[in-house]
Order: sequence, then structure tokens, then C-alpha cells
Amino acid sequence: MINIGIIGCGNISNVHMKSYMNNPNVKVIAVCDINNERAKKYSEKYDVPNYYDNHHDLLKNIDVDAVSVCTWNNSHAEITIDALNSKKHVLCEKPLAMNTKEAMAMENAAKVNNKLLMVGFVRRFGRNASILKDFANKGFLGDIYYAKTGCLRRNGNPTGWFSDITKSGGGPLIDLGVHMIDLCRYIMGKPMAVKAFGVTNNSLGPRLDVKMVNRYSPVDKGTLSNVEDFAKAMVTFENGAVLSIEVSFSMHIKEDYLYCELYGTKAGATIEPEFEIISNINGYNVDITPKYTKEKSFFADIFQEEINHFIDCLVNDATCINPVKDGVDLMKILDAIYESAKTNCEVSIK
Repeated sequence: MINIGIIGCGNISNVHMKSYMNNPNVKVIAVCDINNERAKKYSEKYDVPNYYDNHHDLLKNIDVDAVSVCTWNNSHAEITIDALNSKKHVLCEKPLAMNTKEAMAMENAAKVNNKLLMVGFVRRFGRNASILKDFANKGFLGDIYYAKTGCLRRNGNPTGWFSDITKSGGGPLIDLGVHMIDLCRYIMGKPMAVKAFGVTNNSLGPRLDVKMVNRYSPVDKGTLSNVEDFAKAMVTFENGAVLSIEVSFSMHIKEDYLYCELYGTKAGATIEPEFEIISNINGYNVDITPKYTKEKSFFADIFQEEINHFIDCLVNDATCINPVKDGVDLMKILDAIYESAKTNCEVSIK
């Protein structure tokens, strides 16, 4: 039985909690939030015996074996390093940190304390991603030389901490782009990025005047928005492959649009909006749709798979497919894109 603590009682923590509750090898015994009343209500809602208003007190609980870090991005590094130094394993929500320097400090803390630090790259656990990864690993796509992906929202600025750069570190690039860049790079075999060129724009803001639409919203709402509305980037890798990425919180488009496409020397594939593989067989162009049982609830199910994998790593010493190094490598890419957007120059990645 693994005893879990959840740090941060915002929206995403509920998905972690429900996934832990569905795992027979887990008991959530502690939660904390900087809002003490929220932590109290959260503990009552889920029947958790211990609640705290700071992570230091939670980490003093010797019965806690591991924690989920579900806080603002600007506290990921501090909380994770403190947890690792307290000999707890950690599942940290994406992005791993605010920047590469913080991410590398987290990686070092995991190494020094010989504890697992798993990054919340939850899209890797989608069945479409798992199937395409299987195809790619077996060489069916050949050498993947190009990928293009995007997550464009029409009116999807969450505001609150998401759009406060001191808490989030950025806008849709660090919030949405982190998933899409990682998903492509994961299927490509995790090549090392060498250069990035990017642009950002923040002309639209939160567009709070738009009426009668459902909005993404954190538990603590706000009106401040000093992050980018839109970002576009090109990333090149040491093997010669190229990745194109575009993301937006707010954009004058007909509807939200998510896409992910990869192209290899033997076949191409789309994961979103539909899963399809495109190739040549027996001298003919063919479009292949893999047949599989899709998730009943994609969002809930992929988080369940992620949590189950985290626990499997702790209970059965399974090899973590979301190691901290992947989070560090992703932060290097994000840092380079943001730096390129500031300087209007291509940035090298080391």
C-alpha cells in the first residue's frame, strides 16, 4: 500500500485524487493547499484524514510515501525538491518547472535522494499515442523527419494564475504546447533538440467581454493577463528532424482545433483530430485506421493510466516512461522558444 499526499487542491488535483482512489494499492492520507479552508473542505469531500495549509507540514508526515504536485508552475521546483529531500517520490504536473535551471535542480534532487520524479506528460498514456508509438518503435513509419502539431483555442484564456506570468511562466506555449511538443518528440524517439525559432503575440488578452461561452477557469479566478495569446515555433533536432508547433489561448478562429501529425520515410500518421496512418502497400497509396477500443472518457482514462503507471513504478519497480530527464529536455525547448521570441533570432539548445 502506497500512502499518497496531494499538494495543491485546485482543479487538476481532483483528477489525481479520483485516479488514486481507483487504484487498489493506494491510500491518499494527506492533502494541502495554501488556502486552509479549501484544504479542509477538500479533505472532507474525499475523506482524507490529514490536511495542511503548507507543504512543509505535509512532508513532515512520515507515513506519506509519495506526493502529487498539483500547484502553480512557479512552486513546482521548490515543493518537488523539498519532497525529494524528505525522501518522498514525486509525480509533478507539467510543465516540470518555470525554466531549465529549476528543472535541472529538480533532476539533481531526485538523483541525490534516489527517488522517482515522474513528469505529468499525460498525453503519452492515450491509446492512440501508445499504438502509434508501437508502430514507430517497430520501424513502420521509418525515419520520422517532420512533425507538425497545434492546439488552438478560440476563447480559451483561463485567466487566474494561468495568465499571470509570475505564476505560470507563460501562456499557451507552456500550458498547451508542452503537451503537444512532448507527444511528438516521444513518438519520434525523443531526439535531442538543437535549435528553435519562435514568435509570440499578446494582442488579444483574456477577452472577458465575450458573452455566452464556456470558459476554462481555475479555482481562483482573475482578470490579469500578461502572457502570450499565441505562439508559433520551429524546432530542429540533432537527427535532422523538424517540428512545427502553434498554440493559442485566444484567436479569431471558427472553433477550437487540436492536431498532431508525423511524417516518416515509410509512413505518415495523424493522432488528432482523427487517428490514421498513411502509407504505400503493394504499390498503392493506402489510408489505415487502426481498430481499437477507445477510452470511455479520454481525459479521465489517460490520467488513470498515468497514476497507475506511477504506482506500478513504486510497487513493482516498473521502468518509468515519463522520467525527469524528459521534463528537463522539454524545458530547454520552451526556454529556447521564448528566448527566440524575445530576440527575434534563432536560439541554440544545449
